[in-house]
Amino acid sequence: MASDPTKPMLRLRPSAPVQRQPGRQANIQRPEPFPRQRQDQEFNPKFTRLAQVLQRDPTGLSLRADPTSLAPERLLVFEVKGDVANFARAVNRVPGLELIEEEELPSDEDKAPFAYLLVPDLVALRQILSLWQTWLSTGALPDGYAPWRDVFACLRDLRVWGPADRVQPLDAEILQEEIEGRTDDELVPLELELIYRAAAGVGAAAETAVIHAIAQAGGSLIHRARIDDIAYHAILAQIPVASIRMVIDRAPESLAGVEPIMHIRPQSVVTGIEANDSVEPSAPAAEPPVSTASILALLDGVPVAGHPLLRRHLNVEDHFGLEPDALVAQRVHGSAMASLIVHGDRNRPEPPLPRQIHCIPVMGNNDRFPPDRLIVDLIYQAVLQMRGGEQPSAPWVIIVNISLGNLRRPFHGQLSPWARLLDRLAYRFGLLFLVSAGNVTGSFPVSAFNTRIAFEDATPGARAEGIINAIAAVVADRRLLSPSETVNGLTIGGRNLDWVSQADRASARVNVNPFTDLDTANPSSALGPGFVNSVKPDILMPAAREHLRVIGSGSSVIVSPAGAARGAGLKVAAPPRPGIEGAEAFTNGTSAATALASRTAHRIHDALEAAYGQEFLQLSGTHRAVLLKALLVHPARWPQEAAALVKRLLGPFGKGQAPRQKDNIRRFFGYGVYDADDAVACAADRATFWCVGDLGRERVVDVVVPIPVAMGAQARPHSISATLAWFTPVLPGRKSYRSVRMKILEPDELDRLAVAGHGGQPDLNQTNRGTVFTRQWSGDRAAVVTEGMTITLKVQRDPDPAAPVDEVVPFGLAVSLEMPGELRLYDQVRTRFQPRPPQRAMP
Repeated sequence: MASDPTKPMLRLRPSAPVQRQPGRQANIQRPEPFPRQRQDQEFNPKFTRLAQVLQRDPTGLSLRADPTSLAPERLLVFEVKGDVANFARAVNRVPGLELIEEEELPSDEDKAPFAYLLVPDLVALRQILSLWQTWLSTGALPDGYAPWRDVFACLRDLRVWGPADRVQPLDAEILQEEIEGRTDDELVPLELELIYRAAAGVGAAAETAVIHAIAQAGGSLIHRARIDDIAYHAILAQIPVASIRMVIDRAPESLAGVEPIMHIRPQSVVTGIEANDSVEPSAPAAEPPVSTASILALLDGVPVAGHPLLRRHLNVEDHFGLEPDALVAQRVHGSAMASLIVHGDRNRPEPPLPRQIHCIPVMGNNDRFPPDRLIVDLIYQAVLQMRGGEQPSAPWVIIVNISLGNLRRPFHGQLSPWARLLDRLAYRFGLLFLVSAGNVTGSFPVSAFNTRIAFEDATPGARAEGIINAIAAVVADRRLLSPSETVNGLTIGGRNLDWVSQADRASARVNVNPFTDLDTANPSSALGPGFVNSVKPDILMPAAREHLRVIGSGSSVIVSPAGAARGAGLKVAAPPRPGIEGAEAFTNGTSAATALASRTAHRIHDALEAAYGQEFLQLSGTHRAVLLKALLVHPARWPQEAAALVKRLLGPFGKGQAPRQKDNIRRFFGYGVYDADDAVACAADRATFWCVGDLGRERVVDVVVPIPVAMGAQARPHSISATLAWFTPVLPGRKSYRSVRMKILEPDELDRLAVAGHGGQPDLNQTNRGTVFTRQWSGDRAAVVTEGMTITLKVQRDPDPAAPVDEVVPFGLAVSLEMPGELRLYDQVRTRFQPRPPQRAMP
């Protein structure tokens, strides 16, 4: 049933927190250690050689001259079987050692964790050698060093971090393309990420050494940044093509051999959008006054602030001085995103938002990142300007739209600095970052068809099957783009949906609609999963019905995502065109979807403000932000037909394969799709509740939900769903990066309500890996409901996986009861709450 704006969401309040009941200890299977004889044969030559060199050269000079040696000030990579958590805790036992990072590469069968350890001096190196020799001879180690015994016994490999690690294959490939055809002395920008050293003085010395190496390579410094909050230290430099060739070849004498450098990458490049098919603007409707108290910020390109659709709605803060050089005709990205946030898709006119949007341009001319800044530092400074310091420029902002991504940084398991930054800022300032998943616009083969005619003439079902199989075949090349792997933010994918009229749809260009009848993700929408196999993207929002161009054929047709147009696009404000002032045009993609998600979050805030006034506004910004996060994901459901198709086509099949089937489905859909109105208000047959609270270490609260009598004694479909969201503090460079974990315990009353876990959702292991925990229980048997009945949801903070986090962590909770067609449901629930007269109040 359609949502009813006269039926607002209802507030619940948590109980006082109590100590969680200790659960059954997980039976963690320790990996089978390698025999000591095998470890002796495999690694003793390395340690023996190390001992010999140290014996004849106590200063370690020979070690420093050997690029393959286990030398001081070298980053060592320990690859082990099993977990490295004990090893991480044991590092402090050896004075001077620094654990730089630890990660676990995704693998279904045999996980291989890595620990990156910096050995700063000969004393530490000698102690590692001593521990190795003791373990090899006795199989035991002194008190306090037992974790080292486990590491030595499970050691797969021990090597020095070297040129091949600093220059990853994808980065080398991009650099090769970038220097193609250029002269040796031409300068090309590179991003050099340094090994982060906690001691500022040591870090400064390392930076000086790297700048000196850059000068020796014929280059020069452009920009540098050190952000202690996220263990980030980087340099942007321009390097001659001749030196870059040596980097691509991983020559030890090049920058690829400079010890303080962790990674060498090409300069970040933003994902672009198009705004096509300019049309005469339609006159905006009369608009009510707009508040200047912004709660939503847009970090994007320079908008056309004087556009008739935007001029009353934007507060542009050109903190980086990018506006003067941004040609008005090229201000596409910022104008389109601002238009979608303020007005939605102009194909379907909606009331504008009641507050101004706070815009800080982070892209300049031609909608590109500034060539002289590191984008991570640019975003950091923008957020500090808004929310940090004694005089923040936008103190009420709690929603931040990031419809941007680094085209050169697909997510391959390791968090990017940009994602780490968003996670840290989300927790520090209580900000909900909404981030686009990214668009993968490269061509791909569709093997089900070998000619354009066969592709065009196929039935909608056969064409959809062929496209999904084709995307699945290249899934490794369609990963999320940085920073959409963010743990605290929400990642938005593109849904194949728009509101183009039938007349305009008929005028679409000669391209092929791949999903005529299927509600699914756009072909170009980047796919999950996210960090540590978490659910990503979180939700899909409308991104236009993306068509495909056939660009080749043979054994299969080759297709490429087509640009937006009036027959397949979202209508937005656009830069002026010759003869058209205040133009409108059409766009698509995950950037647009993210803008619509931000608009929806703002509308949720508006609805709660209208219903609760100061009671809502006086909640802390963090409480409101995590509540919006929960409510934005809460209505999402897998589109049934599309999810069933993915399951049927991709499997896998057989007993016990349900988790892998769901894994394939969530790659495409995350938690799912929904009508934005359902996130804003209730309906006669659906009641949604909201709640905020705080949880300390290993605490649990009860949230009591009233159950209407109307849900009882009827054998018809009904459900209860709950979504929990929070912002976690983060530990950069640690496997336990997500420092705080929460969940909703299975309610005791499910049998009485005749519901059980719904099959069309990620399983518990998948939904328990991020900072959103959502479950749905459904059934169609008659429930046993008595007058005044309630159900109790327990919200629990699990033990912190690493060092305990003492501060309380705010959470937001959304709960819905639904029985389609039962029109008494909402009113019966509402009568059990004190009536609240609607009121409006803005800070």
